[in-house]
Amino acid sequence: MVNAPAPYYVKAGPFGVRFNALFGKLARLGVSLAGTAELSVRGRTSGKMQRIPVNPHAYKGDQYLVSARGHSQWVRNMRVAGGGELRVGRKVRTFTVTEITDPVRQAAILRAYLEKWGWEVNRFFQGVTAKSSDAELQAAAGDHPVFRITVTK
Repeated sequence: MVNAPAPYYVKAGPFGVRFNALFGKLARLGVSLAGTAELSVRGRTSGKMQRIPVNPHAYKGDQYLVSARGHSQWVRNMRVAGGGELRVGRKVRTFTVTEITDPVRQAAILRAYLEKWGWEVNRFFQGVTAKSSDAELQAAAGDHPVFRITVTK
């Protein structure tokens, strides 16, 4: 029996952990750099709220969360929790999510995301950029989960 490959995930190193902590703290204090926010999502096993800075992305009138690092803990937690909170300072938006699984739709969202955030996240996309072909973006779509956000409060 052949084991399936592990889902794509790029774990943050020591610098990345510090970088994320700094950007999360800034978002909590109300400083959003280029649109960053702090995501809070309930842990699927601990039940505790987990926090991480994210880059919410607007595309065709909707808001999305894209996991540049792949199938991370926040992605797995989000699939179980079905939503969470985005915070910038005192402004907290509670939301539910719908995961986008259609590779064609994902590719369009990823292209727009990489046009805005590529300067920060291209290194996680294994050579795929905003200028990549539709086929290349569709092939990468399975490695980078995308969630549409519906704000509830």
